[in-house]
Amino acid sequence: MPVIGLTGTFGCGKSTVSKVFKDKGFKVIDADQIARDVVQRGRKAYKSIVEVFGKEILDKDKNLNRKKLASIVFSDDDALHTLNLIVHPEVRKEELRLLKLYENEPLVILDVPLLFENKMEHLVDGIIVVVIDENVRKERLMRRDKCSEEDIKKRLSHQMSQEEKTKKADYVINNSSSLNKTINQINNILKKLDEKFFNKKGVLVK
Repeated sequence: MPVIGLTGTFGCGKSTVSKVFKDKGFKVIDADQIARDVVQRGRKAYKSIVEVFGKEILDKDKNLNRKKLASIVFSDDDALHTLNLIVHPEVRKEELRLLKLYENEPLVILDVPLLFENKMEHLVDGIIVVVIDENVRKERLMRRDKCSEEDIKKRLSHQMSQEEKTKKADYVINNSSSLNKTINQINNILKKLDEKFFNKKGVLVK
């Protein structure tokens, strides 16, 4: 089972690429979704977050107010570090469980925004980095998520730069244009993966 890491910087449109792989029938382990799941009310990480950051970061239904929490941690490096110490071990535990569950799948996509930052390269057999033009990133985030330029800068400052990630990539997808162009790039990468990992009979090369 080849495992391909999928990563990119904030606002690059990685979720769009991830969805294309899902729509093609591949198993995708989505770290962002897992991170949302492990902080649901009643979970271990939820309890620890409330203990550390207080009930002020809860909404009226006592669920985490993710925007309020983000505004705190992305303005305070120590707070972000503390949050990561709570959440990341729970996310990693679930990622490893799913990797084991999918070990007989022909191809698995491990979708992790901080794959390089969390030194997870050893878990994958190749890495796709999604990149985007900075002006397109800003326009999309300001329109879709109502992010300010300052918000975008703060989030990006806590990640490895797009240029650095590109240097470490085995494959690069430029997501600055149309969905069709992105899909064409994905199809080209799938052809390369097929040539690299599978023989002519479609059997995984050991």
